[in-house]
Amino acid sequence: MDILNFKNSLFTKGKDYGFSEMELYYQSGGKFSTKIYKGDVDSFSIANVGGVSFRGIYQGKMGYAYTEKIDEESIQFLLEEAKENATIIDSEDNEIIFSGSEKYEEIELYSEKLASVTNEEKINLLKKIETICFSLSDKVTSVNYCLLESVASEKMIANTKGLEKYEKGNVVYTYISVVVKDGEDIKTASKVTLARDFSTFDATALATEVVEEALSTLGATSIASKDYPIILRNKAAAALLRVFTPSFSADNVHKGKSKLANKLGKSIANSYVTIVDDPFLKSGFMSRSFDSEGVATQRLQVVEKGVLKTYLHNLKSATKDQIPPTGHGAKSSYKGTMTIAPSNLFIEPGEKTYEQLVASEKEAIVITDLQGLHSGANAISGDFSLSANGYVVKAGVIERPVNQITIAGNFYTMLEEIETVANDLDFGMPSGGYIGSPSLKIKRLAVSGE
Repeated sequence: MDILNFKNSLFTKGKDYGFSEMELYYQSGGKFSTKIYKGDVDSFSIANVGGVSFRGIYQGKMGYAYTEKIDEESIQFLLEEAKENATIIDSEDNEIIFSGSEKYEEIELYSEKLASVTNEEKINLLKKIETICFSLSDKVTSVNYCLLESVASEKMIANTKGLEKYEKGNVVYTYISVVVKDGEDIKTASKVTLARDFSTFDATALATEVVEEALSTLGATSIASKDYPIILRNKAAAALLRVFTPSFSADNVHKGKSKLANKLGKSIANSYVTIVDDPFLKSGFMSRSFDSEGVATQRLQVVEKGVLKTYLHNLKSATKDQIPPTGHGAKSSYKGTMTIAPSNLFIEPGEKTYEQLVASEKEAIVITDLQGLHSGANAISGDFSLSANGYVVKAGVIERPVNQITIAGNFYTMLEEIETVANDLDFGMPSGGYIGSPSLKIKRLAVSGE
């Protein structure tokens, strides 16, 4: 059944059921995934998933229901489920069905050129990357992940207040991980690359970067425990920022789960730090023109030159604070509950290169990756104690790799002690938003090693 006909029939019959206001949220997506191992296709899958969710106000209460099927039988199911749900719900929250924003940006998130790339071309790219990885060094013992996934999605939100918005997009990404060995010393390195233009994937460049990274960590040892100046490299900085991104959620502020409560208009970071949420970022995995409630998205400076300017809001939190919503209502899927999440949130890059950060240090530790982020970081207090790998910097040059160390500090204190922001903005894997950062020079952090 066509989704528009489904919507019209649902809303018409919903009035007969006694719903005063109604909303339909539709989401559909297709994913191609393949992995190469030793020149052969190790896994291959094509999946299509999707469905609809329904919200409706019945006797002053909001009822909910969802289904994977878009047919006539599902209309009755959604209405009956939502009606029953509304009669037993005991929440006093004022639920809102949104009538629409005044203006929506027009952004192009779907590439016909990307959609035309064949599965054979995708597989051949992976095979080429794997071959090049092995050719670069006899110390490469395995390309343990040589994965590509391409995703196409579409979503629609419509309601009885006249709102109807539709958007589609597609993206492709690779995940390459290699294992290198020198005697008994074994190290790994990995890289994620995301694009909407398949022609930008450079097999040689991708393979070279990940292999060189792995080789550079061979021979790593620990280091004496003390406070060191820290260069938090872009991917590590992005990973740490992702852990504390929920602190910017107005919902967490309201629930006492954010240390940023009562900090609006106040300095929370060094003036070098500007944190942006940009839903119109062309290369952004989470770019969108409207959120999961139909609110128009906007580019926000969440932190401007160290000063906290705004929290991220959905309709409910914005109503509570008596301000306009910021377009950050989010659902993980059509069957998910409404939360708050960023789109493409990142620390705005500075002017210096990563190499210039290294060259300016007499003694420092470069942190390249962090482990234990879920267990070793407290998103509310800001405290963290994390296993890390990286390099020792002496007299402006990288002296040697370092591992078996732990870095400890407080995220909010660290924001205040950022001394330089580099220009090498990069993003991690999407998770609760697409979070990025350039490399950051931190005044000092406690390092535990030998």
